[in-house]
Amino acid sequence: MSDPTSSAVLRGAIDLSSLRNRPAPSAGAAPAAPPAGTDAGATSRLIFDVTDQSFGEVLELSRTVPVVVDLWAEWCGPCKQLSPVLEKVVTELAGRLVLAEVDVDANPQLAQGFRAQSIPMVVALVAGQPVPLFTGAVPEQQVREVFAQLLQLAAQHGVTGTVPAGEDAADGEAEPTEPPLPPLHAEAFAAIEAGDYPRAVAAYEQALAENPRDADAAAGLGQVKLLARVQDVDLAAARAAAAGSPSDVEAQLLVADLDIAGGHVEDAFGRLLDLFSATRDDERAAVRARLLELFGLVGDSDPRVIAARGRLASLLF
Repeated sequence: MSDPTSSAVLRGAIDLSSLRNRPAPSAGAAPAAPPAGTDAGATSRLIFDVTDQSFGEVLELSRTVPVVVDLWAEWCGPCKQLSPVLEKVVTELAGRLVLAEVDVDANPQLAQGFRAQSIPMVVALVAGQPVPLFTGAVPEQQVREVFAQLLQLAAQHGVTGTVPAGEDAADGEAEPTEPPLPPLHAEAFAAIEAGDYPRAVAAYEQALAENPRDADAAAGLGQVKLLARVQDVDLAAARAAAAGSPSDVEAQLLVADLDIAGGHVEDAFGRLLDLFSATRDDERAAVRARLLELFGLVGDSDPRVIAARGRLASLLF
């Protein structure tokens, strides 16, 4: 990770740099036309097609409200199963996020930019940065859980706006509105933007001290700790060091952090579980602690976390 920033966790394994120089939307303009087959009244601002040419508008919109990107094709059977599920859940969320649908055959630049090797592929955009979500047709409940985690992540990065839904909103030119963050969350976000991770950690810790059930603060604390660990780390050098010293716990922990920051969740869990299995009892505590921290970042309901917890339990007992 040669250029880590406060968006490192969001960047994932996707490079959209070649697609950024698209025209930004004019003030009050809808991000794109509604897709064929959707309700042009209630969903025109929530569900819409995006093209190679209009992608810059979607990036700009993602600075206000999370954007879910559905990469599909007409010939793709699983896509036809998944897209209606995505549309249903997005519509029910009533403007807290929007759905941009990309026909990969008609938009090769977007397909290449998102590295869509298989479809359906679902990615999010938060503050202009991509967040890999899942590939393949997944059950509705899993979609709901992933979107809930996405909204938490977006809140940690200050993307908390909404897009008005319904006929009145579709006919008017209302701009998305952004409710203010709680003061300590706002302080943490400002610190992250400034690269001052210790101040962000302190703000989130204070928020948790005041309200131990503040799930957003807990998630934000884990995110910012991860950001601090991967800041200014050279990815190639870190991987080379880990490959050269398989028993070096710190080297393996760092690469696992980088994998999580890059969206390679299963790789990170697999590395740490293998390390846990191979290390001595006096070193296992650090590996287990890091695993539990990363589980919290990904989300307890995520199938990858559930599988990894099961394997960890078998190694413990």
